[in-house]
Amino acid sequence: MLRTVTCGALTLNNLGESVTLCGWVQKSRDLGGMTFIDIRDRYGITQLVFNMDDNHELCESARSLGREFVIKATGTVVERSNKNPKMPTGDVEIKIAALEILNAAKLPPFMIEDETDGGDELRMKYRYLDLRRNPVRNNLVLRHKIAQSVRRYLDALDFIEVETPVLIKSTPEGARDFVVPSRMNEGEFYALPQSPQTFKQLLMVSGFDRYFQIVKCFRDEDLRADRQPEFTQIDCEMSFIEQEDILNTFEGLIRTLFKEVRNYDLPEVPRMQYADAMRLYGSDKPDTRFDMKFVELNDLAKGKGFPVFDNAELVVGINAKGAASYTRKQLDELTDFIKRPQIGATGLIYARHNEDGTIKSSVDKFFNEEDLKQWSEAFETEKGDLLLILAGSTEKVRKQLNELRLEMGNRLGLRDKNTFSALWVLDFPLLEWDEETERYHAMHHPFTSPKPEDISLLDTDPKNVRANAYDMVINGTEVGGGSIRIHDRTLQALMFKHLGFSAEEAQKQFGFLMDAFEFGAPPHGGIAFGFDRLTSIFAGLDSIRDVIAFPKNNSGRDVMIDSPSTIDDKQLKELKIKTDL
Repeated sequence: MLRTVTCGALTLNNLGESVTLCGWVQKSRDLGGMTFIDIRDRYGITQLVFNMDDNHELCESARSLGREFVIKATGTVVERSNKNPKMPTGDVEIKIAALEILNAAKLPPFMIEDETDGGDELRMKYRYLDLRRNPVRNNLVLRHKIAQSVRRYLDALDFIEVETPVLIKSTPEGARDFVVPSRMNEGEFYALPQSPQTFKQLLMVSGFDRYFQIVKCFRDEDLRADRQPEFTQIDCEMSFIEQEDILNTFEGLIRTLFKEVRNYDLPEVPRMQYADAMRLYGSDKPDTRFDMKFVELNDLAKGKGFPVFDNAELVVGINAKGAASYTRKQLDELTDFIKRPQIGATGLIYARHNEDGTIKSSVDKFFNEEDLKQWSEAFETEKGDLLLILAGSTEKVRKQLNELRLEMGNRLGLRDKNTFSALWVLDFPLLEWDEETERYHAMHHPFTSPKPEDISLLDTDPKNVRANAYDMVINGTEVGGGSIRIHDRTLQALMFKHLGFSAEEAQKQFGFLMDAFEFGAPPHGGIAFGFDRLTSIFAGLDSIRDVIAFPKNNSGRDVMIDSPSTIDDKQLKELKIKTDL
């Protein structure tokens, strides 16, 4: 080893020892007769000291060092006269006897500091430099710890980690596939897996009754903060189980991760029906760190001559506790917020519960004091509370109010990133109608089992068929989802029929799975957690990009290696591919 110790290890217990450190120059300070160099590796920072009187030549060498030079330094551990309590090594420094430059460095394009002056695109272009910064490196260390904890937990429960193929078959359901041309099979293509779904089901057919994998998945979809074209799942499947077994096993996993990785005691995870989540929060992934449930006002608000309410399918609102002091400017900001095109509301009605006990609203012309008192009782308001009310079609207005609720949660400081609230959302609809294609699509995927008591509704009332499906939500983010699977060929064929597949299409796309079901498929189910999302929540970050070593930008590009890129004509000819741009 070139070094005898790392840059974060030395304390007063090492006084007098001769040590050799290797690392990068963090910064240098020339004080005339003495030069101080901070040397950094991933373990920490240690101060090196060079004395002009002791060794003039060595001190001159130290003065020539620039930021990010890679050096090897040998010397004696001595006690610092000006200790730095903010550094683990702040009680000591190294009196240097020998210095070697292992590699000189250009001046980096941004500061390698916790608070850097580099913008997102610049840091992504030089990601290998960005990874030297403590916050980014700490995110990857956190990711590593989560992965190790996952493996320990599942291994103790007899799960087997099995790798599944990366070059698979393209299927028409879900997001767009990334496709890979096959040179040896002209005109044919592999797809990169959106998930190992069919393979983990085949492993259940094979008798591997407990499978997991920390696996790369690929989806060609529009990007946002919690999406990347390639992402990682904690993918799991179990045989001979019911939904309750899945929920208990993987609630245990999440609670174990919080305890081992964050030293946070996550309480027992409550459960909520999908229908209740939509009614009370307007979202299938509600942020339950704060209350502010929806209150429906149809019975109290309609029939009073106010057209906005009278013509609406649903009048619904929230109680923003303590916000009655909001100024007109602040209320106008909220109105502008919900009128943004991506939210699409047309206006905002409000009512204040004043400190003197009176209730004043923006629609006092249509509602008298007694009417507003009934509103207050419905919302259980107290002095100082603010009612925010929207009206419109049920589905749209719930989504709009969900956005407003989250915005108020932010404004009122109710979404603390160091507070965690988990929730199971259960019994999703099996199917959802797509206006563009004019057919039903699977809300989760085509292999999700319907509730046994709802199977008869597939032919008569498909929109009300519930899925044996479940999601885990933490702080308003879906971190995991799964279902009990179909394990019977007849039921799977019926599902494909209701998704608009002909028998021939179903056999072509999924015949391998349906055939496997005829050889003794056990009842099975599973779940997949978004590893990147989970890590970002543990790290208190909004973007999964910050917990991935080499992420893509919002256009799906890796600006560091300039990918994707064109390939040369020889490769295209070999693959029998012509481009038409």
